[in-house]
Amino acid sequence: MMRPPVRYGRGIAVAIGIFLLLGTVTALWPNPLFARMTPTQGFEVWLLAVQAVLIGTYAAIRRPRCAVRGTGIGAVLGFLGIACPTCNKILLLAFGADLLLAYYEPYRLHLALLGVVISAAALAWEWRQARLQPVCPVPAQSAG
Repeated sequence: MMRPPVRYGRGIAVAIGIFLLLGTVTALWPNPLFARMTPTQGFEVWLLAVQAVLIGTYAAIRRPRCAVRGTGIGAVLGFLGIACPTCNKILLLAFGADLLLAYYEPYRLHLALLGVVISAAALAWEWRQARLQPVCPVPAQSAG
């Protein structure tokens, strides 16, 4: 079992790393690496900060050998919610700029909020499970 100071340090490092990396990649602040084609609406930085704290806390309490599916889905939805809709080349190629601006852009806040809710639920689940069972069991190997 990892000592608390190491766990807290890991959680803080993950939270800061997520905030800086995703904020830079989504161009929430001016940077020489990425440019944002649509302006921010003000909610992106705050939702990114909440998401980073949730993921950092999850990293601090995460049990060894446990899945990170819930928080991973929340992080992806949060990223899509704060990202520039026309800057995402995959979405742009799949749907086109007109469709993204008409149908995706108005719901980005909802997508980011859904990501935060899913991450918070995954954190609550992991917190509860970590108190009951500190280490995830190793799955049995099938003979074959």
